Parts: sequence; C-alpha cells; structure tokens
Amino acid sequence: MSLEFHLFLPQMRMTLEQLVERAQAAEAAGFGGIAGMDHLAPPAAEDQPMYEAMVTNTWLAAHTETLTLSTLVLCDAFRHPAMLAREAVSLDHASGGRYELGLGWGSVPAEFEVFGTGSTEPRQRVARMKETLEVLHALWAGEVVDYDGEFHHLKGAFQAPGPLHRIPIVIGGAGPKTLELVAKHADWWNLHTGIVDKIDELRPRVGKARVSIQQMVAFVPSEDERVAVTELAERRFGRSGVAVGDANQLIDHYGRLAERGVERVYAWFTDFAKPETLAAFGETVAAQLR
Repeated sequence: MSLEFHLFLPQMRMTLEQLVERAQAAEAAGFGGIAGMDHLAPPAAEDQPMYEAMVTNTWLAAHTETLTLSTLVLCDAFRHPAMLAREAVSLDHASGGRYELGLGWGSVPAEFEVFGTGSTEPRQRVARMKETLEVLHALWAGEVVDYDGEFHHLKGAFQAPGPLHRIPIVIGGAGPKTLELVAKHADWWNLHTGIVDKIDELRPRVGKARVSIQQMVAFVPSEDERVAVTELAERRFGRSGVAVGDANQLIDHYGRLAERGVERVYAWFTDFAKPETLAAFGETVAAQLR
C-alpha cells in the first residue's frame, strides 16, 4: 500500500515569490507535485488577486527540479485545443517532462455568463471537452489533422515538436459522460472526496485510470495548537470535508483511503501551506505512506 501526495495550491492571495517558496518547500518535503486552479476570477472571492494557471505552472517549473506541475483542473472552454496542445507541449519540454494536463468542463457556470467564454449547459460543455481531447491526442501524435466537429474545426493542422513522452491526463468528475472520457483518455481520475465510498461501484467505468482525490487538510503539529488549527479550518472551509488531525490521525485517515484504491492525494492545506507545515507533514504523514 502506497500513497503519493501532491500539494494543491490555488494561485491567489499570494505573490509569485510566495508561491515559489511553497513549491520549493513541498519539493524539499517529498511531495510529488503541485497543482493550482483555473478560473477567470476566484470563486466566492472575486475581488482577490489571482494569477493565470499555465503561466504560474511555467514559473514554478523554472524554480523547481522534481515536482510534477498541473492544474485541478483547466477549464476546457477557456482555451482552443490547438493553443492548449501547444501550451502543454511547451511546458512539457520546459519542465523536462514534469507536466500533467488536468482538464474539466467547468465547475462554476456563472463564469461563463460573466466572461462570455462558453455555454452554461452541461451537455454542451462535456461534448466540447470530448472534442478537445480528441484534437489534443491527434496533434500530439504528430499527425496532419483534419477535424470537423460541432465545436472545433481544423484543416491540415500540424504542430511540432511533440511531447517528450506521453503527457499524463487528469480528468475530474463522476457524471456518466465524464466517466466515459476518463475511461478513454485519462491516466488519473480525480474523485470528489464526498463520493469516495462509491469507488468500488464506479471504478469499472473508468478503465485503467488511477484514482486521486483532492481534500482540504488541517495538520495539527502539536496538541496545544489543535484548537487554533481547527478554528482556522472551519473559518475557511466550514465543518465538513476537512481532514483535521495530528500525524498519527492523518496517517490512519489516508491509509484508509489507500485501502480503498486511492493512489494520490492533492492536499489543500487550510493554513495556506506554510513551509513549516509542509515540512512537518512530509516528515511524518507522507514519509509513512509513500
């Protein structure tokens, strides 16, 4: 039984220097990767500063050596697949093969209304993502691509260079159409923690994709800090969905997830991933389960 940990770090409310500090701290602590978010404005915090996902990944790639770079998840409607294919390959080469492409069809429909970037209709969004994935694979294969879909139209399209190796794809969600895309295209299926109990039921529908989850975590470094850590977690995320505990409690918690078939956790620290938190978590929880 083994479990890898990636840091989920939304690129908001922090400077680029602070993001680099946390990425380097995560790398030193033994985390396998770092992933940000992809929105045109931070959900429920629209007045807060935020950096763009792909640019942030590029910046972090330049300041790290081993971390996998990704996003949970890029919104398909924000980018044409030809541009996304080019960006992903560029990041793949720049990072020495450390880039993973996370892709989804949008979790905040209001963004599409505010910025006019796509349909608020779920059927339209998932159908568009299906076409995007088909175009990506064709362009990455080095083919001359003719594609005439409902949303995307390419005539004699070709891009070089191709990926260094296969660029892993992470797809999140559990709807029927999404699971079909996971089974056909994904290396990782990112599952919402609220439906972890359905892994055994849903797994036959996702093919060979490996299972990951994203979860808020409040690491308690010592018993005299438990109340303060818990109160901060509740202020940020409420009372449900947060894994709160000291090292032994979190080892037990994540060990149970690993027994259910989860192979990767995207840990979203409730204290904005302070470097000392990452170091302590890495030395105890991650080291025990790695």
